[in-house]
Amino acid sequence: MHPLILGITGASGLIYAVRALKFLLQSEYTIHLVASKAVYRVWQSEQGIRMPPDPVQQEQFWRDRAGIETAGKLICHPWSDVGAAIASGSFRTLGMLVIPCSMSTVAKLAVGLSSDLLERAADVQLKEGRKLVLVPRETPFSLIHLRNLTALAEAGARIVPAIPAWYHHPQTIEDLVDFVVARALDQLEIDCVPLQRWQGGGEKREE
Repeated sequence: MHPLILGITGASGLIYAVRALKFLLQSEYTIHLVASKAVYRVWQSEQGIRMPPDPVQQEQFWRDRAGIETAGKLICHPWSDVGAAIASGSFRTLGMLVIPCSMSTVAKLAVGLSSDLLERAADVQLKEGRKLVLVPRETPFSLIHLRNLTALAEAGARIVPAIPAWYHHPQTIEDLVDFVVARALDQLEIDCVPLQRWQGGGEKREE
C-alpha cells in the first residue's frame, strides 16, 4: 500500500489533524507528515505547546498528541525540505490530505505557487492527477476565498469544509471533529473512523 501525505497548515483547529493522524496510524497506514511554518505558532497560541523543529522529535510529538505510540509508520518532514521524497511526482502516494487548510495555503495552491514542502507536495498531487483533499477551516469565506477554492476544485482537488453534522448525535467535541475527518478520508476511499453513517430517516410513512 502506498503512503499517504498529511499536510497540516497554520489554520485554527489542529485537533482535526490530530484526530486524522490517530485513526490513520491505528489502521497501520504509512504517513508522511509535513507541517507548515505557521503551525509552530498555532500550537503555541492554542495549546501553549512548543512543537519541536527536529523531524525525529516531531514524530514523537505527533504520536503523543494522537495517543498512538507504535502503530502505523510516521515520517515527519521539515517544512523547508523541498528536496524530500514527497516533493517528486515519481514518489507514489495514495494522495494527500491537508487538514486544516488555511486560506493562505489555498491561495498559493490555486495559482501554482510552491514556497515550501507542503505546497510543493500538494502541487505534485494535482499535476500527477492524484487525490488532493483540502479541509478549509475559515469563516466566513470572502469572494477571493471562494474563487480560489473553485479554481482548486476545477483542477481536481476535493474540498471538504470543516462543517460537522448532527444526525449521528454527537456527544463530545471529538464526535464533531471525527465526522469531518471521516468525510475527508472518504474522498481518499479510506474508511477507518468509527462513524454512525446516515441510514435514512427511519420513520414509517402512513398508508
